[in-house]
Amino acid sequence: MTDTTSLYKKFEKDFKIGAAINHRTMYSAEKLIDQHFNSLTAENEMKFENLHPAKDEYVFNTSDEMVKFARKHNKAMRGHTLIWHNQTSDWIFQKNGKLVDSITLQNRMKDHIDTVVGRYKGKIYSWDVVNEVISDEKDTFYRNSKWYEIMGESFIEKAFDYAHKADSEAKLLYNDYNESDPIKRDKIYQLVNQLKEKHVPIHGVGMQAHWNIYDPTLDNIRAAIEKYASLGLEIQITEMDVSMFAHDDKRTDLTAPTEKMVEFQHERYLKFFEIFKEYSQHIGAVTFWGVADDYTWLDNFPVRGRKNWPFLFDHNQEPKDVLHKIVK
Repeated sequence: MTDTTSLYKKFEKDFKIGAAINHRTMYSAEKLIDQHFNSLTAENEMKFENLHPAKDEYVFNTSDEMVKFARKHNKAMRGHTLIWHNQTSDWIFQKNGKLVDSITLQNRMKDHIDTVVGRYKGKIYSWDVVNEVISDEKDTFYRNSKWYEIMGESFIEKAFDYAHKADSEAKLLYNDYNESDPIKRDKIYQLVNQLKEKHVPIHGVGMQAHWNIYDPTLDNIRAAIEKYASLGLEIQITEMDVSMFAHDDKRTDLTAPTEKMVEFQHERYLKFFEIFKEYSQHIGAVTFWGVADDYTWLDNFPVRGRKNWPFLFDHNQEPKDVLHKIVK
């Protein structure tokens, strides 16, 4: 690992190179992080249910530790995520066993954003403010979440307004997956364009980039980048991994990737970084949703009992052959 050119230094003039960390991996992969990444994101530790488990209770121990870790290693820090339909404490939507009214939810949301963004003001350069509100269904625009059910679409712009007031220097993003699928891409574009036309303080689009060795096509990725870039906002690749398995592949019998899988992943990673470099004037950061293959959220998901190998570093935290080609 020490003989490999630093990944983030290779692209230092183009965009940040980031990794999602958790309380374990930030120490188990500390040397690798220090050498190859200059931006960090908390994988789960800054999500609502972890920071704000009860109405009058905030828990910042682990997130504070992560921010200190980032500063100690001179790494920039991204915030993930303020408003999402998942991993959000149920109490925020309820009162006396019933759903709260829209004003109550709005006030609770404001308190959460004021407290969390305010706490890390000046320490986090970019926030995923609103996460995954676009429906995957072709003929439905918004996801049917508790946020949408109670507040309608207004919760989206309110979240950006509150985040901007809490830290006017942070870049604020809308973040989503399947962002390169043409149908969903156009809906994401429409949402962000509407926010921009209303002068909502949104500064970028987060392309999660949970891709695999077959999908999406390179043409669709290019088209998505160009479409979002046409908004005049920054693009960030926010949660990148390249699964060894297609969406319909349910195998659980592999203890290591096949040669063909490795070859396909190698080719895909080279192409992805060629595209990122080509559009680097629009891209602010490329963040992987993990550090190395010894830990990934894709283990056991979406198929229980299955190991995955989605990163540029293997299960021993050693660089894969493709990394040497990317940084040469």
